[in-house]
Amino acid sequence: MFKGLKLTDILVTIVISIGFGILYKIWGPLYYAVKPLGLHLDQLIYGMWFIAATVAFLIIRKPGIALLAEIAASSGEFLMGSEFGLEVLFYGLVQGLFAELVLMAFRYKRFDLLVVSIAGISSCIGSLILDFYKGYVGDLSTWNLILYIGFRFIGSILFTGVLAVAIVKALEATGVTKLVRSSSQKDHEALNQ
Repeated sequence: MFKGLKLTDILVTIVISIGFGILYKIWGPLYYAVKPLGLHLDQLIYGMWFIAATVAFLIIRKPGIALLAEIAASSGEFLMGSEFGLEVLFYGLVQGLFAELVLMAFRYKRFDLLVVSIAGISSCIGSLILDFYKGYVGDLSTWNLILYIGFRFIGSILFTGVLAVAIVKALEATGVTKLVRSSSQKDHEALNQ
């Protein structure tokens, strides 16, 4: 999966991911501040924890980047004292793997909003599986569970799709991404879809 990655690809991915790891650490208290509002509104912002994979992939566009990005971001969050403890590493691994599987299904050839949104939804599914394994989600009543899952799906699309594409589009406008890869007209059109 990591075959074909240059040292530059790995280092750029790790730098991106450490930045998101810092953001993830800041995001934890925000998540807990929104939680008391009820109706699972906290799930609308949960998608932030999946964004490192899609941003890194949109920039590097190579196999293994999404998985590496989520592992590195969750490691950064953990090293800064994540309130979620060691489980943040396992979540990062699963979320990155689920995103990577979607990108693999598209043969790493599509870099548009639809594909990264689906990758985000896949990461969301991975996180939900882990949540169900922990046991507390299965206790929700049906309407509450639908709201919980629905809001997490929406948040996944907003962060890993819409926000990730906007971030990379802004970076491409500055020319920063040309340091890692050259962009073509096709690249710009894919981000504008």
